Amino acid sequence: MTVRKGYCVNGEWKESQSGKWMPVTNSSTGEVMAEVPCCTSEEVLSAIEAANEAFQSWSQISLSKRTQLLFHWRNVLVEHLEELALLCSKELGKNLDEARGDVLKAIEPTEHACSIMTLMQGDGLLQVTTGFDTTTYRVPLGVVAGIVPFNFPAMIPWGWMVPLAIAAGNTVVLKAASQTPLTSMRILELFYEEGGFPKGVVNLVTCSRVESEILLRDPRVKAVTFVGTTEVGKRIYSLAAANGKRVQAQTEAKNHALVLEDCDLESTVNAIINSTYGCAGMRCMALPVVVVQESIADRFVAMLKQKAMAMKVGCAYDPDTKLGPVVSAAHRERICQWIQRGIDEGAQLVLDGRDLVVPGYENGFFVGPTIFDHVTEEMSVGNREIFGPVTLVKRVKTFEEGLRLMNANPFANGSVIFTQNGYYARQFELLTDGGMVGINVGIPVPSAYFPFSGNKDSFFGDLHVLGKDGVRFYTRAKTVTRHWYDEHSKRKAISTWEGTVERE
Repeated sequence: MTVRKGYCVNGEWKESQSGKWMPVTNSSTGEVMAEVPCCTSEEVLSAIEAANEAFQSWSQISLSKRTQLLFHWRNVLVEHLEELALLCSKELGKNLDEARGDVLKAIEPTEHACSIMTLMQGDGLLQVTTGFDTTTYRVPLGVVAGIVPFNFPAMIPWGWMVPLAIAAGNTVVLKAASQTPLTSMRILELFYEEGGFPKGVVNLVTCSRVESEILLRDPRVKAVTFVGTTEVGKRIYSLAAANGKRVQAQTEAKNHALVLEDCDLESTVNAIINSTYGCAGMRCMALPVVVVQESIADRFVAMLKQKAMAMKVGCAYDPDTKLGPVVSAAHRERICQWIQRGIDEGAQLVLDGRDLVVPGYENGFFVGPTIFDHVTEEMSVGNREIFGPVTLVKRVKTFEEGLRLMNANPFANGSVIFTQNGYYARQFELLTDGGMVGINVGIPVPSAYFPFSGNKDSFFGDLHVLGKDGVRFYTRAKTVTRHWYDEHSKRKAISTWEGTVERE
């Protein structure tokens, strides 16, 4: 019998009155693990109301108390690391190491949020003018909403969104991804059962785009954090901003690596294997496009194919698996359609991951490593996000040609160069459009203490998630100017007032 999950409002799990239920599958077996509701408009509104009520008291709790709760919460997550990693691995398809990394990337921002006592400090100045002092404080916004993608069910809601938001004194409504909600739901259970947080600080719903737009319009919601496609991100940014809300919209990517002839070739290929095929390519910091200098391109492609073919593709929660399945049958079909499009556009298919069958897991959503060579600029397969284990090789003659090709892409989430030449590395760092830059680093994701800083069509907003940007996003400035009268000032003020009255 399929388990039906509910939604969480004010710390309580409730049965949805929705007549529509969405399946959550085990990506390795294809079996339905659970069903989650497409919550009604009234249920989404109840989550906002609970968050709004909780904000009145949560925002008044001292920063030291919030910090103590976050320290404890960090330890709860550590204690449940293996449980959460296994659940993430089953519903999403990441191998166990990658799933652990997903949870660890929720723990790291929680540790960052424990520094809120210093992160929220404002500025002050005595004697701005004679007898006047001014101080700027950072204060919470109110209710904030998080609209979550399927690919990082622990890190994005519980790393990028919740820790800094609640540390700053806000309350949260999460719209969990309907394909992978179970990890986030289990974390929320722990949040109240073992974390000890007041009810209503974090609330969770699952719903369609129609109901989620309530979060973009309701005046009680002050800010929205979104991760997903560029098309949806643009709509969310436009609609939420039109309703007076702050928005962070992290959107699509097509990250490129520039591989120069002086690189350490084997280390470079190893890094690209990890960054391209890790999480089955279902991450916005994957490295699907490799721009290779022609003088080493044949050697590079041969080594990449050899190492890709050696990867064990299998059940996500088999400890030996290196490449697990993708999230759903529909997503697998979408990736396969992109592979066919690459063939139709004239790219050379070096390794084909379609029609892969894992013995014992014949109904799983598997796509094997796939490599295209001789991808040219006009091919859409090399310029649009596929979100799967597909590598696309573009050949160039020079550093300058490679950099120009990379910067011509409309996305600019991350960009990487592999070289031993300090001059080219510095020029790349200076001139690349990528918001997160790697020098001989395949996945240039910064730690939580720095912002996740995509550019161009990879981000819409002013303040990025995490780092100091994240604190500023979840707070507003309040500037206070003070003046105190001493006895002389009082007498002078009274005398001046009395004189004015007499003249009148």
